[in-house]
Amino acid sequence: MMSDAAPALMPRYELHCHLDGSVRPSTVADLARLQGLTLNGPVERLVTAPVDCGSLTRFLTYIDVPLQVLQTPDALRRAARELVEDWSADDVVYGEVRFAPQLHGRRGMSQDEAVEAVSEGLAAGREATRVRTGLLLCCLRHQTAQESLAVAETALRHRDKVAGLDLAGDERLHSAAPHRAAFDLAHTAGLPCTVHAGEAAGPDSMWEAIEVLGARRIGHGVRCISDNALLERLQRDRIVLEMCPTSNIQTGAVPSLAAHPAARLLTSGLAVTINTDTRTTSATTLTKEFSSLREATGWTAEQEALVQAHAAGAAFASGPAAQVRPRQAGSDASASRRQPCR
Repeated sequence: MMSDAAPALMPRYELHCHLDGSVRPSTVADLARLQGLTLNGPVERLVTAPVDCGSLTRFLTYIDVPLQVLQTPDALRRAARELVEDWSADDVVYGEVRFAPQLHGRRGMSQDEAVEAVSEGLAAGREATRVRTGLLLCCLRHQTAQESLAVAETALRHRDKVAGLDLAGDERLHSAAPHRAAFDLAHTAGLPCTVHAGEAAGPDSMWEAIEVLGARRIGHGVRCISDNALLERLQRDRIVLEMCPTSNIQTGAVPSLAAHPAARLLTSGLAVTINTDTRTTSATTLTKEFSSLREATGWTAEQEALVQAHAAGAAFASGPAAQVRPRQAGSDASASRRQPCR
């Protein structure tokens, strides 16, 4: 019999979380003050997107201010460390964070320095919380093939710290095909890849992510529901969907939580995972995501357990995340988490 109760002390796995969209508002304000920057309004209003954002283009504007303050190694270290702390508070035992190092050079910081800073912040967070982490680098659809190749080369120079490569951006406006060289390089080196697709555009963008870029996971992928051949391919190849319900509503990818395809796809045997996307921009946590799914769609404890198993099996960082075992009620949370993978 299926239970609609919230799962007790279930360890969670987050595969799709952007660093620049997950900086604490208080940290944005503090970094702005330390850097002598004047914010044009209350920080919460500047960094948190409304529920009815309506488009990915508008949604992304709420990351502008966090990006403005994340232009020093110290700022990146702090943001990464605090994200791991926030994961720990959200019962996350393994989290992957992604960012585009090429966006953090406004003050002269190199991509290598940016990767090192985020890696150091994650390490500090792991040491304090025992949450395991993975780091992904993002190529950007609107940038050139050469810029994406440089990101992939940066990832490979830091192969001991970087767990995967991503392509982010608006697929309505920019094809994935120009970035193939970067992803071919990653595949040759054994670096796993995920691609944002099926969010702002339809199934064709997901086919392109799979067949052109060789994606093992798809970021969002909510628009696959209308293409039966695509659904069969996703199921056959166990291509994981990194779905982010609150964000998917804000960007207009789905009209409402009740209409979100996660439950239907999960029931059909697809490898669905649930993520926050941007903890600050979307003002959410995994706890909130699953609570909202329970309230709006009758999501069950068994469904949550299944998506956690999918996420554990799809982790990019070395060392199987599935080795982290569920905590027992009354046990010490920090003691029950496994050692960090990096």
